[in-house]
Amino acid sequence: MSERKIMQEQNMQIVSARSRIIRGCVKCFTYAFLILMAAVVLFPFYWMVISSLKSLEEYRLNVPTFWPRKILLSNYADAFTTASLGRLFYNTMIVGVVSTLLSLVITVLSAFAFARLEFKGRDAMFGALLATMMIPGELFTITNYATVTSFGWMNTYTVLIVPFLVSVFYIYLLRQNFMQIPNELYLAAKVDGTSDLKYLWKVMVPLSLPTLISITILKMMGAWNSYIWPRLVANDEAHRMITNGLRNAFTETTGDVNYPVQMAAVAIVSAPLFLVFVFLRKYIMAGVSRSGIKG
Repeated sequence: MSERKIMQEQNMQIVSARSRIIRGCVKCFTYAFLILMAAVVLFPFYWMVISSLKSLEEYRLNVPTFWPRKILLSNYADAFTTASLGRLFYNTMIVGVVSTLLSLVITVLSAFAFARLEFKGRDAMFGALLATMMIPGELFTITNYATVTSFGWMNTYTVLIVPFLVSVFYIYLLRQNFMQIPNELYLAAKVDGTSDLKYLWKVMVPLSLPTLISITILKMMGAWNSYIWPRLVANDEAHRMITNGLRNAFTETTGDVNYPVQMAAVAIVSAPLFLVFVFLRKYIMAGVSRSGIKG
């Protein structure tokens, strides 16, 4: 083997070693950055949990403790009884389940109409609907409030459900998914005498199940986290939602707030959403990714 060839192989080995070192450094930096960002995101949840296990005296210390000196699980029992979490969970579940089911029906029928049915002005109507997504939802609060007041819906379940049954984003998401289904299937079904509703139920809904599951999860999470509208139109004891119930439930007659018990209530309320995200996040990602493949 010539000396030149030996030098070339040595140079290649040096370049390869440098490349491995650079890739290793980049990988280490990437993992370090991700760990740092994960710590930043998770720290508020950690602080919420440890605060819910402290006594009020320990919580008010000038120098905060990063682990409870004495773990008080009784804060969770006190939170459940003080805030009447059973009633708040009941109200929130009624609004969430009913609004999600009705919203799914409206979303599926609307998406099917815009994806498969041929009618005059379809594209212009769909474009107009998409244009409304550029308007902030807060701008509709005044007009919606005036409307529900004139209908006499204040302090009812109806006012919490009806105004937000239609979501242009969900219709767009499902319509894009329906557009991926070959139109030949629809034409063949029409030749066989299949009705539109039967074709929708037997063919399009099963094929779009990941997107429907993601819409269901997102709608339930939206109802669970809703705060401003329920506080504005239905803040009485019988219809109060869980986010509003935690607002002043732990304020004592002296004006002081029992923060550890309040943190325990927040942890209880956050647990269902955390479990939904952990176990069903793949359906959310699958539904969004499937709907974004084809325009």
